[in-house]
Amino acid sequence: MADFMTSTHRTKWILTPQDIKHKYKVANQRAKQALEKYGTTRMEVDIDGSFSYAESQNDTKDSAEKRPKPLKVEEEQLLRAFYEFKIQDVCDAFKFPRKIQATALIYFKRFYLQWSVMEHHPKDIMLTCIYAACKAEENHVSAEELGKGIGQDHHVILNNEMLVFQSLGFDLIVYSPYRALEGYISDLEEFCGAKDDDQLVALKGSLETARMEADKIMRTDGPLLFPPGQLALTALHRANAVHGIFDFERYLRSVLSHSQPAHAISELTGSINAIDSLIGKLSTPTSKDVKHIDRKLKSCLDPGSHDKSKKRKHRSKDNSNEVTYIS
Repeated sequence: MADFMTSTHRTKWILTPQDIKHKYKVANQRAKQALEKYGTTRMEVDIDGSFSYAESQNDTKDSAEKRPKPLKVEEEQLLRAFYEFKIQDVCDAFKFPRKIQATALIYFKRFYLQWSVMEHHPKDIMLTCIYAACKAEENHVSAEELGKGIGQDHHVILNNEMLVFQSLGFDLIVYSPYRALEGYISDLEEFCGAKDDDQLVALKGSLETARMEADKIMRTDGPLLFPPGQLALTALHRANAVHGIFDFERYLRSVLSHSQPAHAISELTGSINAIDSLIGKLSTPTSKDVKHIDRKLKSCLDPGSHDKSKKRKHRSKDNSNEVTYIS
């Protein structure tokens, strides 16, 4: 397997919080400008990855009052969080290994550093990222099988595939904390002098808790900010807070004594605390939480749907006496 230290993951995709904030702002602003210019933010994507903004059927010179309202950066963030949780749901439903779930999440996060959700609906991109992750991790599942399993059109998955690859810069090899976690637990067996069954069982229990903590980390900005080894150490730290099997700081010093180049203990502890803080701020939006945002998004992607919705509401008011009799 390729080495993380020489990978594009490390050289191109470990960013600063300021980088991430700027990229989200730029993508959001571009979508707002498209809405003003074209009357829609929807992009037409060809299977070869080429794209263009779709022309709205409405008059683009309509008054600002009639034009759909664009999503705020914070609303985009909430919608992305919703679909990141859905990625884990879908992967669990298909019983995919965690490495596929992690790869799909990283692809999804990287994609939306380049694009606004107003340009490409996250429901569609989510599926393509899962499909691409299965390919990258050599766990083949056809687009038809994936689409059928969750009741979605598999052509959407295929139509967005090249766009996703291009948006990732074709950097498809990614690193997640799960492999590092396995290594740390194996190392801890020697560190703790675990010889009897009870000690080994306790460490295995700690590993499972750490995996669940890593699942949470994968839904934060952590994978865009920190290397996978530090994500894994944070998951292990949180798991040890539950199980209390070993002295974590002493183990950190042991890890650092073998690392090349060595980090200062304070630097590594600072990273772990920062990742821990991200988990503390993690939210899991529900369908109800994003319902209003999704409605706004549909209006941006298809302004005609906004007018149809208003007409339906108007008709339902006019015919309210009749509606009560419809089962």
